[in-house]
Amino acid sequence: MKSEKEKMLSGEEYLPETNELKTDRKRAKALCNKINSISDTENTERKILLKKLLGKCEDDIIIEPNFFCDYGYNISAGRAFYINHNCVILDCAPVKFGDNVIIGPNCGFYTAQHPINAEERAKGYETAKPITIGKNVWIGGNVTVLAGVTVGDNVVIGAGSVVTKDIPSNVVAFGNPCKAVKTID
Repeated sequence: MKSEKEKMLSGEEYLPETNELKTDRKRAKALCNKINSISDTENTERKILLKKLLGKCEDDIIIEPNFFCDYGYNISAGRAFYINHNCVILDCAPVKFGDNVIIGPNCGFYTAQHPINAEERAKGYETAKPITIGKNVWIGGNVTVLAGVTVGDNVVIGAGSVVTKDIPSNVVAFGNPCKAVKTID
């Protein structure tokens, strides 16, 4: 029989309030709190903690405070990865960022989903779908990326967008819902 964590990681319906998952979230939140409290002059310490928190990241990672995530171990980031202030990543499923990704302030990446039916939702079950962000992507401020979305390579997502569906490579996209509006040569 699968644990709730195994169900979560495989994309099945799961109960997030098990001891194992609560412990994992407490660990991530404690590390986020430490990372957020480190001064700008202690970048080496911040990077050590980010490597403990995240599933994969390179030495040139920069994440400005405040940063929050659910688990951390489901987040992977490529080279030259930058997140501006006040980012939230609900990483109940994998969240993968390619090389050369810039994320503006106040962005959210949400893999968690809850049932539409109120009775089902009250039982506490969740599902999660991965988010994948390609390489050479710039995500403007106040962007929300929802569960199951893939953003291609060489993309610009305009500020304030809500990304509900996949965005192809080599485009500028924006809006609510976010849509490709211009091809990049």
